[in-house]
Amino acid sequence: MEKILLGNKILLGTCYYPEHWDESLRKDDLRRMKKHGIEAIRIAEFAWNITEPSEGVFDYSFWDRFLDLALAEDMAVIFSTPTATPPAWLSTQFPEILNARMDGTLLRHGARRHYNYNSPVYRRFASRIVEKLAGHYAPHKAIIGWQIDNEINCETDEFYSDSDTAAFREFLKEKYGSLKALNKAWGTVFWNQTYTAWAELRVPGPTVSNSVNPHQVLDYIRFVSESARGFVKMQSDIIRRHLKKGDFITTNGMFGSLDNHRMNRESLDFYTYDSYPNFAYCISEDPLFPQDRHDLNDRKWSRNLAEVRSISQERFGIMEQQSGPNGWNTRMMAPSPRPAQMSLWALQSIAHGADYVSFFRWRTAVFGTEIYWHGILDYSNRDNRRLEELGELWKKTEKLSVAGLAGSSYQAAFAIVRDYDNIWDTKLDAWHRIVEKESDAGIFRAAQLCHSPMDYLYLGDSCHPEDLPSLSLLERYPVLFYPHPAIMTAERAKLLEQYVEAGGTLVLGCRSGYKDPNGRCPMHKLPGLLQNLSGADITDFSFVAPDDGRITVDWDGTEIEAAVFNDIIEPLDGTEILAAYKNGWYAGKGALSLKRHGRGKVYYFGGAFNRDTAKVFLEKLKIAEPHRDTIEVPPGCELAVRSKGKNRYYFVLNYERKPAALNLKREFTNIYTGKKLSGTVDLPPYGVLVLQGEK
Repeated sequence: MEKILLGNKILLGTCYYPEHWDESLRKDDLRRMKKHGIEAIRIAEFAWNITEPSEGVFDYSFWDRFLDLALAEDMAVIFSTPTATPPAWLSTQFPEILNARMDGTLLRHGARRHYNYNSPVYRRFASRIVEKLAGHYAPHKAIIGWQIDNEINCETDEFYSDSDTAAFREFLKEKYGSLKALNKAWGTVFWNQTYTAWAELRVPGPTVSNSVNPHQVLDYIRFVSESARGFVKMQSDIIRRHLKKGDFITTNGMFGSLDNHRMNRESLDFYTYDSYPNFAYCISEDPLFPQDRHDLNDRKWSRNLAEVRSISQERFGIMEQQSGPNGWNTRMMAPSPRPAQMSLWALQSIAHGADYVSFFRWRTAVFGTEIYWHGILDYSNRDNRRLEELGELWKKTEKLSVAGLAGSSYQAAFAIVRDYDNIWDTKLDAWHRIVEKESDAGIFRAAQLCHSPMDYLYLGDSCHPEDLPSLSLLERYPVLFYPHPAIMTAERAKLLEQYVEAGGTLVLGCRSGYKDPNGRCPMHKLPGLLQNLSGADITDFSFVAPDDGRITVDWDGTEIEAAVFNDIIEPLDGTEILAAYKNGWYAGKGALSLKRHGRGKVYYFGGAFNRDTAKVFLEKLKIAEPHRDTIEVPPGCELAVRSKGKNRYYFVLNYERKPAALNLKREFTNIYTGKKLSGTVDLPPYGVLVLQGEK
């Protein structure tokens, strides 16, 4: 029985719900899976009642029978804790376990994730079911690992129950120690918000115009993250006491208001992601799925995969990979993936470092909210084109394994720096959010179209300065973009200075360094703690007004746009102004500066980085098209590179519905066929070519 993510094989899996189907189907299901390359299944994440049908009554017979069948059919099993969907008897008898809306209305039974992490009652029941499941099933030979809950903070990352208020008070007591310190940190003298007793503190609530204290909200988001992580660790600690040698613990994600990096380090063996590129084509008015039509569409899921790779650097998997059209009966109407797209998206995950890909789901549900969230098989249960495509993909992944791809590392030309303080700040600060959104999308899109593979590099959150990465991790990248770190800490500033002194190039954007970790704006010259490092003095600033049109900058004869917001830069000693604004009321003022430190340098750009501007930065910093001397790829294709030992593996993914022509400037081996390739090669619509060559 194969185990996943050991660095020796690319494995395929699927999500299976035996409780949804008649027992007569199960053996045939497992055999059909094996026939088409499925070697592992995830089960049980929504099946609390199967084991505990009523309070304190436990029945292990269902999963005993199924696990024995899985073992007989040589199918590896990832067993899940069922805490994402508490049973009706628990929701009814103990309403204090329920989450609430901001106005106090309880979220009732009937969907999922309607519990709150901080209810002592829910923690007691959740601990007990996890203890019972792990104690009984962990020794079973069919099980290779455990998934905790399902999609932590999915559906909602806001919690307003009475239990949350009680826990929030304790969180604040521990953080601040006194009301005097809290009042100072939150600036409660503003609008007469000063607190005189801990009992006056609550989670954020409804206010006129929804104008809540931003410093309170920032701490509240940190509290939500701590609560979610604590809930996961509670389960992980229980499972680990029963875990047999070689088995793993994971969870799937990735969702907001959660320090996924810290959660992974303290509770998991590796992280898994749920990848649904078909969301790019959703027909929906749901704000969760905005109609963001641009030149990347499904290709933009590579951005998410880069973020997952930063969470779980050594290894990660995909627990739910797009297979069919997706949607609930209430939202998300998506078209069926076109022929070859299912394989394209699976190989997109593998190209970015996943060595395990599990499709959601084996068979489409015939009842319930997700009746339109299709799996590999349709309602009819007959063989279809997706099943055939799965079999063909299996042949390809077997070839990838033989070629030694498993365990290889993604090779990035540069990294975008992020931290949780600023990510969470964008949830509550519209000024920060609009600038950050422009640059995050712009740099990623430019990197894709320039075929410059990129990573994300996280600097933790200010509540846990010990989570700062080592200087050696930063030094892997010749260039770091830290677009708009509004919140800055002394520890981060020092690490960045060390990186630059050692020879790195750091690129900063507008609105950097103007906040402290509480989200307050101290009375210091901008960009605050980054002023000495950047050599820039920001003397004035402004959003780009609608009647300003397009604000441009001339950088050595190349015109770039300074989008969204503009800082006006005066140079400090030793700083060079590389470019000035060409228009606006600040025409002629500094727009781009350069400061050298040791063997490195810092660029400060006064605007946001849209796609075209970011592309110019990549070109001028000589990180655009890093593989141009080896392979030429058209803009409609993504180039991803993995490396192990002396071997490099080049993935070329065609996201377009038309063929693409590649130019191979040296000889490669086509991993699928074993043939040597060079010169012009045609890639079919939605095709993926994987080439092997030496470094």
